[in-house]
Amino acid sequence: MEPFCLRFILTLVVVCSVNSVPNTVLANNPCDFPAIFNFGDSNSDTGGLSAAFGQAGPPNGESFFHGPAGRYSDGRLVVDFIAESLGLPYLSAYLDSVGSNFTHGANFATAGSTIRPQNTTLHQSGFSPISLNVQYYEYNDFQHRSQIFRSKGGVFKGLLPKGEDFSGALYTFDIGQNDLTAGYFLNMTTDQVRAYVPDVLDQFKTIIKYIYDHGGRSYWIHNTGPVGCLPYVLDRLLITTGQVDKFGCASPFNEVAQYFNRRLKEAVVQLRKDLPLAAITYVDVYSVKYELISQAKKHGFEHPLRACCGHGGKYNYNMHIGCGGKIRVKGKEVLVAKSCKDPSVAISWDGVHFTEAANKWVFDQIEDGSFSDPPIPLKMACHRHHKH
Repeated sequence: MEPFCLRFILTLVVVCSVNSVPNTVLANNPCDFPAIFNFGDSNSDTGGLSAAFGQAGPPNGESFFHGPAGRYSDGRLVVDFIAESLGLPYLSAYLDSVGSNFTHGANFATAGSTIRPQNTTLHQSGFSPISLNVQYYEYNDFQHRSQIFRSKGGVFKGLLPKGEDFSGALYTFDIGQNDLTAGYFLNMTTDQVRAYVPDVLDQFKTIIKYIYDHGGRSYWIHNTGPVGCLPYVLDRLLITTGQVDKFGCASPFNEVAQYFNRRLKEAVVQLRKDLPLAAITYVDVYSVKYELISQAKKHGFEHPLRACCGHGGKYNYNMHIGCGGKIRVKGKEVLVAKSCKDPSVAISWDGVHFTEAANKWVFDQIEDGSFSDPPIPLKMACHRHHKH
């Protein structure tokens, strides 16, 4: 097989992928997505919350952008790698009025967002008021008004997408994690959190249907990650359960995440029936992230449950002194929550979000469709998969 692949290098992809990719997909050409429209929380926020509520300050962005870039990470997020791999520029946040270019899509995600609106303020709870329904309203407004202004020509034509790009675009979703932690932070039991998951997913399905009605056809939907392995959850909530698995993650929270993901997969199956022209890919990022955290050393990472940029305690996380935080010592402000020596071997950036290196590792596992249902690569996500 090896010499054959070398001699016929042009057929390498087909020859070497034939076992993992369905035949129906091999017959199709890669999708030519003109744009990406992203919906989500901090896992994919490229500047929304920063534009609305104040920039994510240094050392955020230090590894790649060499300064704050609206992302809660030292560098790029999975959505940035998705854009790169499709040959598109990084997505501008819809809420960012400075320096944005929306020709190839827009990002409606904001850090702290939930699917279901929260009955609280950002200041009280840390959850964004820009829940998924609000992100949809923004998208709806953007789709309509971008065409009015684009038709005026000039600078608008160079900054806004074409009308047909809305149906040709890839619609990406990474949201739901905060819906689970929100319940726990309100002192709900695991059973109470599980009980509201169906309602959360009903609201998720409604938004997908709205976007479909606006012409959206290609969807790439991430499930939620192992929240029980995140330093901020371990620091704040572990005391209440004490139940950890052999890797140090909090089992009850991961079990709820897995329950959410099972129900999300069922919701996707239903959506495929309800929306016959849609190509909907469900991506199991939970398994990828859990593999990375539980087998960190094998993959070249260290201290999987410790924040790189934080301050104090077992997990290097302090909810009162976040990444870049300062304290007063003898009347002077002193930076105490600094970046670690080498973020490229850290998984958790600030106790809540992943480092660029971890995001890149996650993207590299999911790009080829190995963790997708149907098992199709990102570049094929516009093709509907018919099971025989």
